[in-house]
Amino acid sequence: MAAVSLRLGDLVWGKLGRYPPWPGKIVNPPKDLKKPRGKKCFFVKFFGTEDHAWIKVEQLKPYHAHKEEMIKINKGKRFQQAVDAVEEFLRRAKGKDQDLTIPESSTVKGMMAGPMAAFKWQPTASEPVKDADPHFHHFLLSQTEKPAVCYQAITKKLKICEEETGSTSIQAADSTAVNGSITPTDKKIGFLGLGLMGSGIVSNLLKMGHTVTVWNRTAEKEGARLGRTPAEVVSTCDITFACVSDPKAAKDLVLGPSGVLQGIRPGKCYVDMSTVDADTVAELAQVIVSRGGRFLEAPVSGNQQLSNDGMLVILAAGDRGLYEDCSSCFQAMGKTSFFLGEVGNAAKMMLIVNMVQGSFMATIAEGLTLAQVTGQSQQTLLDILNQGQLASIFLDQKCQNILQGNFKPDFYLKYIQKDLRLAIALGDAVNHPTPMAAAANEVYKRAKALDQSDNDMSAVYRAYIH
Repeated sequence: MAAVSLRLGDLVWGKLGRYPPWPGKIVNPPKDLKKPRGKKCFFVKFFGTEDHAWIKVEQLKPYHAHKEEMIKINKGKRFQQAVDAVEEFLRRAKGKDQDLTIPESSTVKGMMAGPMAAFKWQPTASEPVKDADPHFHHFLLSQTEKPAVCYQAITKKLKICEEETGSTSIQAADSTAVNGSITPTDKKIGFLGLGLMGSGIVSNLLKMGHTVTVWNRTAEKEGARLGRTPAEVVSTCDITFACVSDPKAAKDLVLGPSGVLQGIRPGKCYVDMSTVDADTVAELAQVIVSRGGRFLEAPVSGNQQLSNDGMLVILAAGDRGLYEDCSSCFQAMGKTSFFLGEVGNAAKMMLIVNMVQGSFMATIAEGLTLAQVTGQSQQTLLDILNQGQLASIFLDQKCQNILQGNFKPDFYLKYIQKDLRLAIALGDAVNHPTPMAAAANEVYKRAKALDQSDNDMSAVYRAYIH
């Protein structure tokens, strides 16, 4: 199809990732929002939502020319409501001597820092279209260009400055916060651990204008040379975050040689975002506070994609004042945060959340294999589930992983098994039965025995077919 010239005020269809094309209008962006570098893009206000986004020109199509095509392939309730909003907008404007304008929101939440990823504009009848997807609103505002942010990708966008202390301070090349609703704290931020979750978190802190000093515990990780020791990061920063794999790693980071504890001084703040048990958190809090430091636990619910998109859910407990001090950081990395009271509460809640998620994943795998052995179509099962009450991004993504045989980790299988084990122990400690979690745990252990530890949690499917 020949390229179509678009301009300010045009009604368009905008395509975002795997979501259906959505009707919108090209409008002027807020004055403080800079246009992304690279390919030509337009700022689009979407109908039926409060969403705005920068969209690459190749991801846009004229509204009127493609209206019938889009209506045929998209049947969701929210989609129809959006189309109705466009038509009502056109009816009201018809005959008036004025530009067609969509009322602008007073604030723009969760703005993207870059243009959308390229997509194949060939919708087919086989593409499932979600109806009333609760995550759609957030997805519009935060989809990033690539599904995985490696440290190399982060450093290409940064300038690296050696400070007098010898630590490496990383600042965004453009330190102006992309999201006008977030004012980055003037406190120096440290971050320890650049794994699947940490890399995305750091990227979003930088995008929102924070100054971040990083260190990574695994020498072979790309970018680890940028840090010296955890102690040095803590001593040179006001607030240091950490996100590591398990209780042992969390303790080693704090109590080990050149660890966090050696850098703690009165007033220094430490925020542990690792998913660990409440006893580990209590031990770390005690030693940090004993040195005059301030402690907050803040494990996150989500996966690599949500980390990259800045859409994590943060569960915090401990020092309430420190929680408030972390406000701009939590806004940069997540869509919402909860303060749950005293130290240990966040760890318990996080384990319960992951227990439910892990058990659900095992049940999905069990259902797909049962469908297969009884001669039923796995794709049809997914289509049915996607039209019912269980429909969710999680369900769709994990089933797609299984159907495509793609188990690239978004949440390591070994870590969800670790969380199930810790959740079962939490139940044992209060004499509460967890038979469903225990059964799921055994399936994950079987998957680990089949060398699936470093694959995505959806690889638990392989425990049923071997």
